[in-house]
Amino acid sequence: MPDLLNEILKLRTRERVEMLSRNGQIFHVIMAQQFLREFIDEICLLADMIREINSSRHGADFLQRLLPHRRAMIYFTQPSTRTFLSFACACQILGMRYNEVRDPKTSSEVKGESEEDAVRVFSQYFDVIIMRHPMEGFSEKTAHMINRMHRTIPVINGGSGRDQHPTQALLDIYTLYQSFSGGSLVRRAAGIQIDPFPGKVIGMVGDLQRGRTVRSLSYLLCRYPGVTIHFISPPELGIGEDILEYLREHEVEYHISQELDPLLPELDAVYMTRIQDEHDAMAGQSSRIDYSRFYLTPDKLERAKPTMAILHPLPRRQEIHVDCDADPRAKYWQQVQNGMWMRAALLAYVFNTEERIRSYYLENYTY
Repeated sequence: MPDLLNEILKLRTRERVEMLSRNGQIFHVIMAQQFLREFIDEICLLADMIREINSSRHGADFLQRLLPHRRAMIYFTQPSTRTFLSFACACQILGMRYNEVRDPKTSSEVKGESEEDAVRVFSQYFDVIIMRHPMEGFSEKTAHMINRMHRTIPVINGGSGRDQHPTQALLDIYTLYQSFSGGSLVRRAAGIQIDPFPGKVIGMVGDLQRGRTVRSLSYLLCRYPGVTIHFISPPELGIGEDILEYLREHEVEYHISQELDPLLPELDAVYMTRIQDEHDAMAGQSSRIDYSRFYLTPDKLERAKPTMAILHPLPRRQEIHVDCDADPRAKYWQQVQNGMWMRAALLAYVFNTEERIRSYYLENYTY
């Protein structure tokens, strides 16, 4: 890894988090450990407000007048459908113009320009860089590199190798909030506190070793006392020890299992993942793992709670049978849409427009 990234990784997590902030507020959005409980609650509430405001013509016009003077670069050098499109839609909701580079072959990198120099160029044209990269830690290194430049702009991590996917974790928590509380969160704006997480049991299923969405969501669940997590996977694909150490540090109860079926009746939510074979060290390595016992099928759902939420970051393969899609417990399509609202809320926060949104909501909507 480059020297700058090595220097960063030697620091304590708390020091790394502090270096990503400005005046006590999140500036660069890089890792899930940046998100404290108060922030998560407020960003979920903001996403709910944006969703409701956008449902009317008048409200949509208001939102599009918030950031027409800002420009975003969506720089994705790793394939993406949902994350890219949800960020693009989030920009459009807020009136923000954006450009994209999704294939380095269309940029000056084919002439030998380094990725670091490409990012430095973007920072001169745009007001925020939203990036996805196959190398762990690249977005964090980029944030610190930008900090050293004359013009400093926020960097948002849209997925970093097998390491982190912080905005996915936020939309996952948002979806769990909705599932556990029975819908909208805007009642909190009227002073009604909602904390549906204590006592909830959540199963993380599949390729937990290489699934960055599971890693980031696990960090966020540490902000909710009373949650129990079951990590359910083949032994070859178990959750990393660094995550387990973080859970122990935050006194979160967790269990390790290699079977899904016996646990289904006690789960309040199940977070399914696919085999992450794009990270195979050798081609075909994952094909030797028996993954079938981790599939979710309609017959298995008969043994699950009628209120259990089924989540999946997508894309899926066979781990959730298509016949499960019509089940009211299937929340993964809701997750997809929630990505758009959450990322719009995050951009609104980064550019300090959340108070305008909150004021508009309180003036124009009742509970």
